[in-house]
Order: sequence, then C-alpha cells, then structure tokens
Amino acid sequence: MKIVTGGAGFIGSRIVSKLNDMGDSDILVVDDLREGIKMRNLANVEIADFMDADDFLHRLKMGEDFGDIEAVFHMGACSSTTEWDGRYLMRRNYEYSKELLHWSARNNSSLIYASSASVYGDGNRGFSEDAAAEYPINMYAYSKYQFDQYVRRFLPKAKAQVVGLRFFNVYGPHEAHKGSMASVAFHANNQINDTGAIRLFGASGNNAAGEQKRDFVYVDDCADVAAWLFENPDISGVFNLGTGKAETFNVLAQSVIDWHGRGVIEYIPFPDHLKNSYQSFTEADLSNLRAAGYTAPFRDVREGVFAYLNWLNGSAAAAK
Repeated sequence: MKIVTGGAGFIGSRIVSKLNDMGDSDILVVDDLREGIKMRNLANVEIADFMDADDFLHRLKMGEDFGDIEAVFHMGACSSTTEWDGRYLMRRNYEYSKELLHWSARNNSSLIYASSASVYGDGNRGFSEDAAAEYPINMYAYSKYQFDQYVRRFLPKAKAQVVGLRFFNVYGPHEAHKGSMASVAFHANNQINDTGAIRLFGASGNNAAGEQKRDFVYVDDCADVAAWLFENPDISGVFNLGTGKAETFNVLAQSVIDWHGRGVIEYIPFPDHLKNSYQSFTEADLSNLRAAGYTAPFRDVREGVFAYLNWLNGSAAAAK
C-alpha cells in the first residue's frame, strides 16, 4: 500500500491519479475534508481507503500497524504563504512531518515530501539546494526550511528513501479549492471569463509592470517526478522541482489570452503588505535532479497553460 497525505488536495490528488495510471489503486488517502469541496479531486480516482489527517497522526503516535507501506507521499500541509501564525504552521508543517519521517524510517517506507521554493526568499542568493541560497522571508517558508534542515541531519543514518521536493510555482488541475492561493493561471482564466481582463501587479522594485518572473511548473510534471523517485528508491535528498526556466507574468497572461482568443491585461498597484515578503523572481536550478537521473522534459508555460485551460474550461473531456 501507498499513503498520500494531502491526497484530496492539489498536488496530492494528481499523485493519486498518476499512481492509478500506473495500475495502482492500493492507496490510503489522508486529508482534512472540513473543506468538503476537495472531495471533487477524488471523484475520478480509485483508492483503498480514506483517513482524516488528525486521526492519522494520532494513530501514528499510538503505534498502529498500517501493514506493508511501500511509500508515503507527504503532500499534506498548510500551504498558505500569507499565514503568519507561527505556532500553527510549525505544528502542521514541521512537527507533523517529523512524526511521519520517523514513522516511515521505522517501517522502512520511502518518504517523498513537499518542500517549497519559498525557502530561497527573494532569490538574491540563487536557487540551488544549498544552505548558502536559503533565506526564508515568511513564516510558511520558515516551516518548510526547518523540516528540510531536519531531514539533512537525518539522512546520514536513514536506511530508507527520504526525498524533499522543492516545488516552484505549480499550476494545473484540482487547485480550485485553494482560493486566493490558487495559481495565476487559474485566476487569469476566471478573470477572462468574468470580465475579459487579466489583472497583474504593476511595477515593483526593478521590475516593470507584469515583468516579475516565476518558474511556473505544470502539476502533472510534478506528479511524474514523484512517481519516478518512488521507482528509484536508492535516491534520497532535497531536490528543486520546476522547469528550470523563469517566465514573466505577462507571458503567462498572454498564453491565457491566446487560448481564449480574447482579453487584455490590466495592471494594479503592487500591494504594500507584500513588499518585503514577495518573490519577484524564481528559477529552479535542476542540476541535482538531472544528475540523479531524471531526464524527462517539462512543459513550457504556453504548453502547460493550454493543457490546463483545456481541462479547466471543459473542452478536453478525456483529461483527468
């Protein structure tokens, strides 16, 4: 059996779908469904069982036997980069992850968990998986950074696979429940449908309007990497997961406009509350992932946006 925490969420549900594509439905999904709309992300997948996230943690601590667990894909966490309740974030993103790390180690199960490119802060130190490049500038990033540090100290004595994936700016199917934290592609599509205009941040720092750049990576490419790592259990470490090429918000917005065949871009003033905690540039250094043996290409922004909007707007009924 495999366990996917956050399995009703964005990336987690796509990993479940990927496992199904590989012929595997012996999956325990762990999540918090108080936000019941997330059940839609599980409507078209096959799983063996579901368990509430808090119940799962309690059973881990009580030493419950879950049987033969090949791997845990730990995607469950608070993913809000604007959350500043440090006590909550450290409990949910750090302590929960530590419990799962030690439980996986005792059971000789692979652990593939979600880290975040937010650990690189403003990016002035680069984007390689190295302590010299890491400087979190918000509480969410700090919670992810601290668990990565804990894993690095743990790895020399680890007997089973442990992998952290530093997701860059992920977009794609099954993110609607994230609300304001959903991707720019998601919001841009809605804005075109509603008003015909995509709203982007105006000029900030040294960036012209809409010229802030991010490494936008399609969610199914991320699921492919997670599945490949599971199939290569001798690989451990912390790896960046992006495309390796930053694109501007203007390029992404124009891709949405091109898909619809209509629309304009409007710029709004850059919010004051984000000025000291916003990443204006991200670009994954994929050297370590490629050196580990992952050779598959990643979708570029236009290709990914078109695939996503086909799914999002219902014009690709075969898409899952």
